[in-house]
Amino acid sequence: MFYQDRNRKTLYGGLTELGFECVMPQGAFYLMVKSPVEDAAEFCQAAKKYNILMVNGASFMAPGYVRLAYCVSYETITNSMEGFRKLAADFDL
Repeated sequence: MFYQDRNRKTLYGGLTELGFECVMPQGAFYLMVKSPVEDAAEFCQAAKKYNILMVNGASFMAPGYVRLAYCVSYETITNSMEGFRKLAADFDL
């Protein structure tokens, strides 16, 4: 499970450096990110233009958050950071 821990730390660290508020996961394969706007569905939709797929946290009893899976390749995580950087800029983070 080393790769999952590396993915978790890389995604969490990258997003928090960009100004996103995240809940550091203690298990599973998902990271919860606080939506920078009230409507998390709007945030999910905005991410799609950067090929980032997020799920509205309201589906998981976490309104105001989105859920990201990090059970993907390490390269997927690192390659996604440029899209997240652009997304952060869109929301003035």
